[in-house]
Amino acid sequence: MKVMYLTIELIIGFFLLFIIVKFVGKKIINQITPFTFIAAIVLGELLGNALYDHQIGVLYIIYSMALWSILLFIVEYLGQKSLLFRGIFEGKPAALIKNGVVDREELRKNRMNINQLQSLLRQSETFSIREVAFCYLEANGSISILKKSQYQKTTLEDFNLLDKPVYVPVTLIRDGEVLWDEIKDLRYDESWLKRQLLSQNVSDYKDVFIAEWLEGDGIFVQTYPKS
Repeated sequence: MKVMYLTIELIIGFFLLFIIVKFVGKKIINQITPFTFIAAIVLGELLGNALYDHQIGVLYIIYSMALWSILLFIVEYLGQKSLLFRGIFEGKPAALIKNGVVDREELRKNRMNINQLQSLLRQSETFSIREVAFCYLEANGSISILKKSQYQKTTLEDFNLLDKPVYVPVTLIRDGEVLWDEIKDLRYDESWLKRQLLSQNVSDYKDVFIAEWLEGDGIFVQTYPKS
């Protein structure tokens, strides 16, 4: 009897989920916004808890999931009709890099640090900040990147160029702290680092927000804004 009852609940739950996804929209699958992410988790919890709680009947499963889907639909509908409501529930993209400069205030507002930004860039096949003209943190936590023109993808065949060695950018200074292990791995020393910084009119390590070295392209430095 219990197996038969559980089978009925599973079948009903399966088709309810299918209907809800069709009813609410595919955004709940892709979890485009923080709200749809939470909504998908709660929807799964509602069904999971209802299936394995013997005191909850089929009608309660149908009621709870139907009510939740109606609420989701209302939120989506209001988001389409009202810009204010859309901004509250979906959020807005944050510009972390503008015109090639990392916006430290936006990083702080989004509770991110430079390490996390670099990690997200690498996951998007961008290994150096110097390549980025604009970078936006989307509502779902992913990033969108517009590269500077000289770093946008082209093929060697377009220019009849020979293949060249590829180097990985190395972070030398982060948040005013020198990464001496990285410099040692490059087989350079402190005097070399000072010369590189002086070439960018920087004399103190603590003034540097981020500094990268790329073989063949030199050093990239962004300093803290002067107060």
